[in-house]
Amino acid sequence: MVDDEPVICWTLREALFDEGHECLSASSAEEASAKADQFQFDLILMDVRLPGSDGISAIAGLKQKLGDIPVLIMTAFGDLQTAVKAVEKGASGYLIKPFDLEEACLAVQRALANTIKINQKQQRHLLETEPYQIIGRSREMQSLFHKIALLARRDAPVMITGESGTGKELIARAIHQNGPRKSKPFIATNMAAFNPGLMEKELFGHVKGAYTGADRDSSGLFQQAHGGTLFLDEIGEVPAEMQVKLLRVLENREVTPVGAAHSVPIDVRFIAATNRSLPDLIRQGIFREDFYFRLNVFPVHLPPLRERPEDIQELVNHFLISHQAEMTAEALLEIKKRKWPGNVRQLKNAVEHAAILAQHQQIQPEHLPPDIDIYSNQSNPDTLDRMIGQWVADQLKSTAEENLHEQFLARLEPILLRLVLEANKGQKQPSARMLGIHRATLRQMLRKYDLADEN
Repeated sequence: MVDDEPVICWTLREALFDEGHECLSASSAEEASAKADQFQFDLILMDVRLPGSDGISAIAGLKQKLGDIPVLIMTAFGDLQTAVKAVEKGASGYLIKPFDLEEACLAVQRALANTIKINQKQQRHLLETEPYQIIGRSREMQSLFHKIALLARRDAPVMITGESGTGKELIARAIHQNGPRKSKPFIATNMAAFNPGLMEKELFGHVKGAYTGADRDSSGLFQQAHGGTLFLDEIGEVPAEMQVKLLRVLENREVTPVGAAHSVPIDVRFIAATNRSLPDLIRQGIFREDFYFRLNVFPVHLPPLRERPEDIQELVNHFLISHQAEMTAEALLEIKKRKWPGNVRQLKNAVEHAAILAQHQQIQPEHLPPDIDIYSNQSNPDTLDRMIGQWVADQLKSTAEENLHEQFLARLEPILLRLVLEANKGQKQPSARMLGIHRATLRQMLRKYDLADEN
């Protein structure tokens, strides 16, 4: 929204926010142009009479930066001729002041609907014909498709957030595959898998003689991704010292291999992802605020599967194709009833599990794996509260008992660890991510409770 009257911008922003839109405002065409360098917008709502350049003159420049997006001009009743001129210059329509908020919201809705109709089919075709397909017809996924199409044309850093199993790497690949870098490398790595002592060498490379055993030069992931995209998953696991070095890379566009005297220029699209709350980590002093803001130029959030249940059937149908299997209505109903805390990854594994058990027959409810929802208590919550309360009361009866907190954890932590490991088929890395802890911490906890195995 571009208007030099703050009350108009505030009123419109509140009304459009209630309709589900995110809005930024500017008081002049020059300020709007500066914001267009930082953000990608879907629509511009702009007054004609502005300080500095007028609204009509600004249309061409803004469209050059943002693409052919709708521009709605706001003008006074006596200036209708100017509004008509604005449409001739590329505006999609106009609003005559004074207007009511319902009228403005409808105009915005119509303008955006027309844009989506033009682009939606092409966007879905691009995304669903790639080797790494993104499936979903929900409103949330359609909005995500639109964001991916816009982001693919830009080179700004992207921060992808979402729970484990929602498909953050798929989104990163889609951004890469639909942009100008698609013929160049896409390098993906999980930061939680790195030994902190080796992280710098893996990312930046090293020169011959940098350390014992370094008998030749080795390029790091940044150099391997030169010209393409580097995707760093689990960015919240990066130690503070390495965050400083990555921040410098983002700002200077160059890396210094371990043991090298000079830096090496790089040309890389940077995409990061996490299933943790980085603002919480900032408050805890674990994640640097300056690094966060440099990464978070364009945030993309993936909704969990439980928030878009209308996508479940389409996902199931997609997964069944590779197994050449069919599912009964009863089995599909059972799938739709579940919470899917592991999101799309868990759903995919469940369909594969069922297809194997069905042995080319129709999948029945009994072919599905057990419904393990570690985020909810399967029994009555009141019953669980009473059980815990009774245990605490029993301990308090004995004045000799000490370290009640440690005893409480010792009773409940092993149960939680077993359930999480069962949900992830014994795999440590996804279990650690689900618990929000480092893999090394998980191993320590398993040893503490004699739950460790040889893997």
